[in-house]
Formats: sequence, structure tokens, C-alpha cells
Amino acid sequence: MSQHTSSGAPRWFFVVGVIAFLWNLLGVAAYVMQVTMSPESLAALPEAERLLYENTPAWAVAGFATAVNFGALGCLFLLLRKTLAVPLLVISLTGLLVQMFHAFFISNSIEVFGPGGMIMPAMVLVVAIYLVWLAVSAKNRGWIS
Repeated sequence: MSQHTSSGAPRWFFVVGVIAFLWNLLGVAAYVMQVTMSPESLAALPEAERLLYENTPAWAVAGFATAVNFGALGCLFLLLRKTLAVPLLVISLTGLLVQMFHAFFISNSIEVFGPGGMIMPAMVLVVAIYLVWLAVSAKNRGWIS
């Protein structure tokens, strides 16, 4: 059995692309849940968390939206083997950096969530950097065009 698809890309590339697309769809769902949170749900949060949500500026929320939506689109274009994946994933990473700048340098999210609250954002950052690297690498190897 061949380890490459008809496009020349290895089979693992498609598997990674599907997983990455699903990962980013989870991010889209998290974004939608955050911005559509009912006043009752917001009021049920601990006060410190509620204040974080209420005081997040529009530019940080836009960073979140950019990160997840462009990430999902970028992964879709990876699966379609299109080079448009590269700039889309770079834009996604930029949105993530904007969001994290607010979370870690402007707001008090570390105080609210503690050091353990940095695990998931760190993981998200590593995945976003990996996806940009993967897209650039795939373009350079001719797996996407």
C-alpha cells in the first residue's frame, strides 16, 4: 500500500488536516458559545471570570474570532490542497497572538485562572505555529498548490 496520495502528499497529511480542521471547529464553537452567552449564564460565573468576559475589549474578541475562523478556513484549504492555506493560517496565528496579548499582558486572566489556566492557551499556540509550519512545508514540497 502506498504511503502517498495521488497528489504526492503522504497519507498522514490528510489525517493531520482532518484533525486540525476539527480542532479549529472546536475553537469556532468555543467562540460562538462565548459571544452568545446569555446574561443568566454570565451571571452564574464566578465574579472574577464574569468580569473578565464583561471587560474584554472588542479588539481582543476580534482576535479570537480571527484566530478560530481563519484557522478553520486555513485547515479546510489544507485539505483541499490549496496554497491559500498559508496566508489564512498566518492570519489565524496573528489573531491568536492579539487575543493572547490581551489575556496575558492586559487582563488579569492568570490571576483568575491560575498557572493551570495557561496550559490550554499554550497548547493552542503550539498547534497554531505547527499549522503554519505544516502549510509552508507542504507548499514547499508541492503537496499543496
